[in-house]
Amino acid sequence: MFDFIESKRGMKFDFQSDIPLFQQVANQLEEEIFHEVYKEGDQVPSTTEISTGYQINPATVLKGMNLLVSEQILEKRRGLGTFVAEGARKIVLSKKQNEFANQMVPNFLKEAQALGITKDELVKIIEGGFQ
Repeated sequence: MFDFIESKRGMKFDFQSDIPLFQQVANQLEEEIFHEVYKEGDQVPSTTEISTGYQINPATVLKGMNLLVSEQILEKRRGLGTFVAEGARKIVLSKKQNEFANQMVPNFLKEAQALGITKDELVKIIEGGFQ
């Protein structure tokens, strides 16, 4: 069995990761919504499609999808399936911005300080990246 599987759509699951598979399912669907593989109103793959396609327990897939339902990123429509909710991309974008500000920026600043980069030098580097 492979430790790492990738889909045509870009879904990736690492079966050796410390991140639980249900969270990986949720993360991958969020990524696909963020990159507009699935847009608001689009139907996402069913629990069965994901579980059989990636050899993941259906209950695990359902748990990941239900997490996104509880966050109002996905919505279930009885008898029709699961769809990207209105406003989902905005929610995902906000989550990603918070993650960037709370996780990536502090690590970035810590590394810059360790390298002896001053605040002024860092500002110049950042401004250069936006030009």
